[in-house]
Amino acid sequence: MGSRTLRAACGAAENVMGKFIIFAGLLLVVLGAVVALIEHLAGSRGGLLPGDIVIRRGGWSFYFPVVTCLVVSVVLTLLLSFLAGLRR
Repeated sequence: MGSRTLRAACGAAENVMGKFIIFAGLLLVVLGAVVALIEHLAGSRGGLLPGDIVIRRGGWSFYFPVVTCLVVSVVLTLLLSFLAGLRR
């Protein structure tokens, strides 16, 4: 492989890596906004959806969003399946 071809391949790899880092950063911002929105909607009443586990005793509390995790999983599965179908 010539040096010119190697430089072109490295440049293409850097371009892809840069786009991936930007996409990952934007994804983290969106996920952070969704988490903040869910916390805002849940407020002081505990879990957002019925079935979420909230235990409050003394000076500590435990929160495990079982149903919220299931709903988010289904929504993400449908969204990613739809996006994968668009690529074909």
